Formats: sequence, structure tokens, C-alpha cells
Amino acid sequence: MKTQHNRAPDSVFALEGVPPAAQLVPLGLQHVVAAIVGIITPAIMVSNTCGLSGADRTLLIQVSLLATALATLIQLYPVTRYIGSGLPVVMGISFAYVPTLLAIGGQFGLPAILGAEIVGGAVAVLFGVFVRQIRRLFPPLVTGTVIFTIGLSLYPTAVRYMAGGAGSEGFGGLKNWAVALATLIAVVALQNFGRGVLRLGAILWGMMAGYLLALCLGMVDFSSVGAAGWFQVAAPLHFGIRFEAGACVSLGVVYVINGVQTIGDLSSTTMGGMDRQPTDRELSGGIVAQGLVSMAGALFGGLPAATYSQNVGIVTVNRVINKAVFAFAALILLAAGLVPKFAALLATIPQAVIGGATISVFATITMTGIRMITAERFTARDSAVVGLAVALGVGITQVGGALQGPGFPDWVNTVFGSSPIVVTAIAAIILNLTLPGEQAKSTGADGPV
Repeated sequence: MKTQHNRAPDSVFALEGVPPAAQLVPLGLQHVVAAIVGIITPAIMVSNTCGLSGADRTLLIQVSLLATALATLIQLYPVTRYIGSGLPVVMGISFAYVPTLLAIGGQFGLPAILGAEIVGGAVAVLFGVFVRQIRRLFPPLVTGTVIFTIGLSLYPTAVRYMAGGAGSEGFGGLKNWAVALATLIAVVALQNFGRGVLRLGAILWGMMAGYLLALCLGMVDFSSVGAAGWFQVAAPLHFGIRFEAGACVSLGVVYVINGVQTIGDLSSTTMGGMDRQPTDRELSGGIVAQGLVSMAGALFGGLPAATYSQNVGIVTVNRVINKAVFAFAALILLAAGLVPKFAALLATIPQAVIGGATISVFATITMTGIRMITAERFTARDSAVVGLAVALGVGITQVGGALQGPGFPDWVNTVFGSSPIVVTAIAAIILNLTLPGEQAKSTGADGPV
């Protein structure tokens, strides 16, 4: 296999250079389509919880698109060597924070969310600055366990999309499943039997096939496109800022745990696309950028940012790591953030199409985690670490109210009971440090940590 260093400079498999437009455009659009629902849906959910007006709701969605575009560009092209990873990732508004955001918004309102986001972003910056010292807590065994759990936790999201989106009219109906399965079949067929651009852009082409079928079945609504304006940007502090101690603490904890997910996503990107672990500088710059983008975005109404596991999954599937592909995707999102009609058009993609296309991506993320876990000799001790951590993380979140009984304050369930990633990460770290046996090794470009 060719290495990254001896690939043609215009190859989509090389980090630098600009590939031909025939490859650049479809591969970049593929990342836009994979991310779009994840970008706009948290904004919609927070808007509903906080009771925002129609105009403010639209503005929050637009800011989400702009923040995602800028965060991705900073990750691709670091600002100094300390801000940005320099890796091919998409970073933007994330589902990972939604349960905590809804809890804060329902109690204190949107200004408190944005205030807590500034504090949480500062926590992420500190996490990134000291990641070299902290990274010893996240050897491949622990990181692989977190990635594995990320994949598992995304399956219900994909299935809800395939069924039409929770709460939507016709949820779980035959039309939604027909479109979702047709999309999935097209993606799998192209991934396994297609050649050239057809294979590399399998997810995009599969989604286009699913979109056309949904259009024929009357499942695409263009009314929002006609109602949207042509240009709109948010003014600073339009939504206000408010600091609530409880909100700041709970969101700060989520930022720390999401730093673990960022380590996992960046590791999955480099392992899946470059056959190596990320360096300490790449991890530090990526997490620092995540925190700074969140802090700056909060001033305009942007929600917390994180790396997108679904886009990482695309990299592990097609191994396309060219920065220009991701920059093109970021520019599309930037345009969507400035032109509401464009964003509205992207938002017409039925969730059944998204689900049918992304479930294979989420499966790949899960298998990447397994590959990291079993990269070295897999011992009985390793089995205990992985098995117990995943059992606790996944088990607690599947039992509603497991952490809401007498003696537990509300924030415990918000932080630890809403996402399996939080408990799994903490349990894996503790088990890996305390169980007797040979410790897993953690290495970066600078050597053992």
C-alpha cells in the first residue's frame, strides 16, 4: 500500500493538494450531507425548549451552520501551532451536549446555556493544554472502548432517522423504511461493487437515490425554502449571556468527557485514514480549538462544538483525507449559514434518507473501536476493562430513571444518565488504572507518553 508521503499531491488520499473537481465536489458534498442534520437538529431542539420565536429559531440554525464551518476550517488549517489539529475532521454543533443543554434551557433559558458554554469552553481549553499529561489515561484500550461505545450509542439515532425521525408524522411507517432501506442498499452496493468516484462517494450517491425516491413518494417539503430569506447574520449578544453556577458545572463536566470523545474521533481519523495514532500536538490543538470555538460562538448564539463521529466514519470507510475536500464542505456550510434559502434546501433531506445512509457509517465507527481494542494482545484483563465499562455505560442509559432515585441530585442523571459515553469513559479509565496486569501503551509521534 502506498504511504501518505508518496501519493500524488492531487490525490484525495493525500493530506495536502487539490484533487480534481470531479472528485472534490461529490466527496465534499458527502460530508455536508452527513453533517447537516446533526448541525441543525440541536438548534431546533434547544429553540423549542427555550420557547424562541420563529425568527430567533431560524437565526440559531444559521449560527450553527456558520460555527460548524469556521470550526472545521480552524481544525484543517490551525491558527498558530496551538489552535487546531491540522487533521481532516468536521467539527460543529453536536448532539453530545443536547441532554444537558435541554436541562439547562428548560430551567434557566438560552442565555444560561450560552453562559455555561463559555465556562465549558474554557474547561476544554485547559483539557487541551494539558492533554499530553492527561493522555496517559487514554491508552488504545480505553480510547477504543470509548469509540466502540460511541458507535453503539449512535445506532438508535440512525434507526430513529430510518423510521422517519422521532415525533414525526408517519414515524415507523412503511414509506420511511422503504426509503431508508433503499438508501442503505444503494450505499452498500456502491461501496462493494462501485469503482472510482462511485465507490468513494457511495454515501452521497446513495443519499441522492434515496432523496429521489422520497421525492416521488411526496416526502419532501419545499415550503421552508420559499419562506426563507436570502441573507442573515447574528449580532453579538443578540440572545444575551447569563451565568448560573449549576449550569456551568454540569456543562463543564460534559466538556471534559467530550474531550475524550474528541480524542477518540481524532484517533479514529488518523488510524482509519493514515494508519497511525494522532500526535500530542494534534490532540491538544484539536481540543483547544474546540473550546475556543465554543466560547466565541456563544457570543453569537452558537451551541457547543464537537467532532462529528459520522464524518469520521466516512474517512474510515473511504480513507479520503485530503484537506481540500473538507474545506470545500466547510465553505458550503458557510454559504448555507449566510444564505438561509440554501440552508433550508439542505434541510429538506428526509431523515429516513439520512438514517439509511449513516447506519453503515456508525457500524464502521464501532468496528474501528474494536480494531483499536484488539490491536495488541487481548488479555482477560482487557476483556474485563472493556466489558464492565461498556456494560455500565450502556446499561445505565438504557434504564430510565436509574440515577434519579432518592439521594441523587438532578445533575447526576443529566451528566451521567443521558449518554453512555460519560460512564463508559470514566469506568474504562478507572478499571485500566486499578486492575492488575500489564498496562496498555499509549504512544504519539513524540514517543511513549
